[in-house]
Amino acid sequence: MTRSTHTLTLDQGALDVTVDLHTSDLHGRQGRPVLLLHGGGGPQTVTPFASLLAEQRPARVFTPVHPGFDGTARPEWLTDVPTLAKAYAQLLEALGLRDVAVVGNSIGGWIAAELAALGSDRIGSVTLVNAVGILVPGHPIADTFSLTPVELSRLSFHDPSKFRFDPTALSEAQRAVMAANRAALQVYSGPHAMADPTLADRLAKITHPTLVAWGASDQVVDADYGRAYAHAVPGAQFRLLEGTGHMPQAETPEQLLTEVWEFADAER
Repeated sequence: MTRSTHTLTLDQGALDVTVDLHTSDLHGRQGRPVLLLHGGGGPQTVTPFASLLAEQRPARVFTPVHPGFDGTARPEWLTDVPTLAKAYAQLLEALGLRDVAVVGNSIGGWIAAELAALGSDRIGSVTLVNAVGILVPGHPIADTFSLTPVELSRLSFHDPSKFRFDPTALSEAQRAVMAANRAALQVYSGPHAMADPTLADRLAKITHPTLVAWGASDQVVDADYGRAYAHAVPGAQFRLLEGTGHMPQAETPEQLLTEVWEFADAER
C-alpha cells in the first residue's frame, strides 16, 4: 500500500485528500481502477478488502480517507456529502483515471451515489453496499449515534461474536481517532441523521450501471431499504448477500469481492 495526498480546488477553497493505493506486483498500473469509499467506521473498515481485491483481481484500488477521519483535517466549509462527492469527482481527474469502478459502503455508498449522480464520464460502474442517504417510509436508519460500539456491533454483523469490541483495549490515541471519526460522521450525516430528502431526485438521474448489494442480516438499514435504493436508480440491479450484515467487505469479503468484480467486469 502506498499513501499520497492530493490538493483539490473547489469553489469553497482548497482541500487536501489522503489516498491509499493498493496494487499487486503482477498487475501494477495495468489494473482496473477501483475507487473504494469507506463508511462511518473509518478507512480501516475497507483496507483489508482493498488489499484482497488488489491481490485476487487485476485491480488498482484507491481508498481516499474522508476529510476529518483517521486524523486528517476537514475544512469548516466541508459539511455535506454532495460537496465531498464533487471533491472525489475532481480527484478522479487529478489521478487521470477512467473506466473507474466506484464502490462505497454505508455513508461511503451515499457518497458513491452522489458521485454517480454528477454524471462523470470517468466512471464505468457503481456498486452501493448497504448504502445510506435516502428516506424510506417504514424502514428507518438506526440511530447509530445513540448506540455504544457493542450495541452497534450487534446491529451491524450477522455473527457479532466474531467482531467482539473491547473498548478498554484501546489506547488514548485510538480513542481520540474514534472520537474524531464520530464527530466527522455527524457533520456529514446532516440534520436528517444519515439521509437527505432530496437525494432520491438525484438518484433518478444516474445513467451509470449500478449494483445495490445488501447484507441480508443488516439491522442498521434493512434489506427492504436496500430494495428501495435500487428502485430509485434507473436500471439498477439488486443483490441480497446471505450470511452477512452492514459491512460485507469485513464480514464476508470473498462473497462481496465476487459480486463487485463480476458486475464491474460485465459492465466494462
